[in-house]
Amino acid sequence: MASVTAPSDTTQSQPKAEFVKAMTLTDATMLVAGSMIGSGIFIVSADIARKGVSPAFLLLAWILTGVITLLGALAYGELAAMFPRAGGQYVFLRESMGPLMGFLYGWTLFVVIQTGTIAAVAVAFGRFLGVLWPAATPDLFAWFPHADVCVAALGCTDPANAIKLGLSPQRLVALISIAVLTWINLRGIREGKLVQTTLTVIKTGALILLVLLAVTVGRSATALSANFGPGNFIGQVELTGTFIVVFGAAFVGSLFSSDAWNNVTFAAAEVQNAQRNLPLALVIGTGLVSTLYVLANVGYLSALPMVGDPAGATALARGITGAAQDRVGTAAMEAMFGASGATIMAIAIMISTFGCNNGLILAGARVYYAMACDKLFFRGAGVLNKNKVPATALVLQSIWTAVLCLTGTYGQLLDYVIFAALVFYVLTTIGLFILRAKRPNAERPYRAVGYPFLPALYIALAGGVMILILLAPASRFQALSGLAIVVVGIPVYYLWRAIEDKSAASAVSP
Repeated sequence: MASVTAPSDTTQSQPKAEFVKAMTLTDATMLVAGSMIGSGIFIVSADIARKGVSPAFLLLAWILTGVITLLGALAYGELAAMFPRAGGQYVFLRESMGPLMGFLYGWTLFVVIQTGTIAAVAVAFGRFLGVLWPAATPDLFAWFPHADVCVAALGCTDPANAIKLGLSPQRLVALISIAVLTWINLRGIREGKLVQTTLTVIKTGALILLVLLAVTVGRSATALSANFGPGNFIGQVELTGTFIVVFGAAFVGSLFSSDAWNNVTFAAAEVQNAQRNLPLALVIGTGLVSTLYVLANVGYLSALPMVGDPAGATALARGITGAAQDRVGTAAMEAMFGASGATIMAIAIMISTFGCNNGLILAGARVYYAMACDKLFFRGAGVLNKNKVPATALVLQSIWTAVLCLTGTYGQLLDYVIFAALVFYVLTTIGLFILRAKRPNAERPYRAVGYPFLPALYIALAGGVMILILLAPASRFQALSGLAIVVVGIPVYYLWRAIEDKSAASAVSP
């Protein structure tokens, strides 16, 4: 098929070495769904519940998250069909806003968004291993006591929220899982997609089974009365400014749980009939997962009371807010079937997190490959190995992710990730409007549904959540830190360009 658009002034220096087009529509959809379903849906509802929201507002947070995610996917479908190349969102930003913006996205993706997400999910993998192997605790056994970071200027005044550098059994398990998955993906796209599709089918089935059990045989009269009884569902909520800020901050968890839906665009060069299959995969994948997430929370509310006692003797007594280490999924199964139910669920969630990280590791390296081809990342990352995958990019990604695993807990990592990710989701959607104006005659195999109203609504909703996250004291430090990382990328870009220009000049001089 002919190129969908003429090359821009800024692009494409990607070499002739070709990726293997091994991913079908099913594989691409499983990459979307599998990258989204990780650990979040089994954990973050406990944190949202502790924000002081009622059962109705817990469900509303997940419903609005699903709407926001689906609106984003509808907008991205047009961009993915226009530029079915390795790098995905990096390419979209480069084409719409220039190489600086593309670099800032790739830089932030490498420093915190992709690697931070992988680290958070890997730590969650270790957390659920703790159900099967109690020795896998979050307690540090090797640490750097003088390296805790808490910057008051960015809003961090509580030492309990400081970043604690060190190694715990859970973080050690996380490091091992990252190494194993990187090795699998170094072997080729066929191996990576096989793991991805297989594990996504398993974990999607497990999530569906959890929902069915919770709303049928696992229903608890105590939970139903506490959550859905007269006056309890909506609760005594006053829509004050303070509550709105708190509710907005609760979106951090649900948005993180729904993040990474864009990762399939990173691997666009390996998708068969990408101009058709990428938009379909984005919409089908996000729609499926968002629906399952809402239903999963209905299941939690059917099996567990929203508010419980953390010191309670049973999972039912502890409720959602008191679930051990926030493991709501295992708590629900424990309430239904005892210790054996918790064990089964922990295994299913470990499969889920392992599959999620496989997709994230597979996709992220393709962005650094595209950047390297544009001479905006280490040159070795722009070379495919004998298995037709960017080996150096995969290895560099794993090294930095390992460092992040040593810096924070699950909650800290997701706070850093989501604000920076939202910044670029909004900018990329703005780029859709820019490209409509700059290249009105470019071929668009798929056009964003509801343009311009639905993409504009996405920008407004995502932007509103960003403002609320900044206003909430609990998340302000991490959000501003994420924004600072983006800004630091500006001088890094110009320094990198200067080094490359000097290198090129030296190469041609006599």
